[in-house]
Amino acid sequence: MKNQNILQRLALNEDLNFLLTNRIPRTAFTRFMGWFSRIRHPWVRDASMAVWRSFTDIDLSEARKTSFNSLHDCFVRELKPGARPLDAREHVLVSPCDAIVGACGRIGDDPGAQVFQAKGFPYPLTDLLGTDARGLATIDTLRGGSYVTLRLTSSMYHRLHAPTPLTLTHLTYHSGDTWNVNPIALKRIERLFCKNERAALHARLDDGTPLLLVPVAAILVASMRLRAVDVALNAQYRGPHQLLSNARYDKGEEMGWFEHGSTILVFTPPGFALANGVEAGHRIRMGEALLRR
Repeated sequence: MKNQNILQRLALNEDLNFLLTNRIPRTAFTRFMGWFSRIRHPWVRDASMAVWRSFTDIDLSEARKTSFNSLHDCFVRELKPGARPLDAREHVLVSPCDAIVGACGRIGDDPGAQVFQAKGFPYPLTDLLGTDARGLATIDTLRGGSYVTLRLTSSMYHRLHAPTPLTLTHLTYHSGDTWNVNPIALKRIERLFCKNERAALHARLDDGTPLLLVPVAAILVASMRLRAVDVALNAQYRGPHQLLSNARYDKGEEMGWFEHGSTILVFTPPGFALANGVEAGHRIRMGEALLRR
């Protein structure tokens, strides 16, 4: 326990954390960890999970399985049925994941539709989504709306769920870097979310209201799997970056997962507000109220 506390204190040291996670060959290290985490040898699995536990407060009591074939198998674990009750109120959009709320608030009315990744670090949605016809059309519907940044830590449940009944109409994959997306990096690297690998999930609610979800990858986790797409979206992906979809999801239905943990950005048009208690630093679980009409 003493050694674990020492390791956790080191991990929380901002300068050391930033140096270790962002001053190394990020892409090469991410590819290595993607391969290493899938090794199924019991010694490798057990040693890897022991190190992981030293740095995190991971709780596997809610996991559907009680044993795992590899470190990756644990990363993408499913939960027991009923582990995440849904707020069933029709006017409520629930959190699509377990997370810590980061920057949140109102989307700017300016041409770039400015939002914030951290205090004093704005970024325009034109940089996040691009300036092609699809990106600009989406931005036009979002100006003056609301946004929430949801940060998944490495120990959290890593699956993405529909925040309300919706239809996924279009997916735009943006290849990019693999900067760490923890609060330390967000205070130091401008427009970080616009630089990293990400997927813009364009959706519509049953009444036609647009909704945008943007999973952002990071170091060690530059890979996403979406049920509407039968390939992994990562640095090795060479397929089309514009993918049409007509996948329908009920509230709380699983849409995909990260290969580890990262960030999900949620954007709504005007007419939505943050649910009670949702503010920066708030811990939220999938299925709890995030936004309300």
